[in-house]
Amino acid sequence: MKTISLKVDDSIFGETEKILARIEKSRNRYINEAIDYYNKLQRRRILEEKLRKESELVKVNSMSVLKDFEEIDYAD
Repeated sequence: MKTISLKVDDSIFGETEKILARIEKSRNRYINEAIDYYNKLQRRRILEEKLRKESELVKVNSMSVLKDFEEIDYAD
């Protein structure tokens, strides 16, 4: 496990301490869980952005292929 030092805004620290007193969880565990949750959120946002960019890259080609299929005469 790594040790870090961080500065927390007074208001955030105060609110955190109140919550910790009610849920009876150590500050260290609480912060680890919060960072883990935020990391998952950020990974999801990064993936969404990557998928959005890739979708934009293939959109024009996909529309062209769709147009080609629409022009195919399926008559017997």
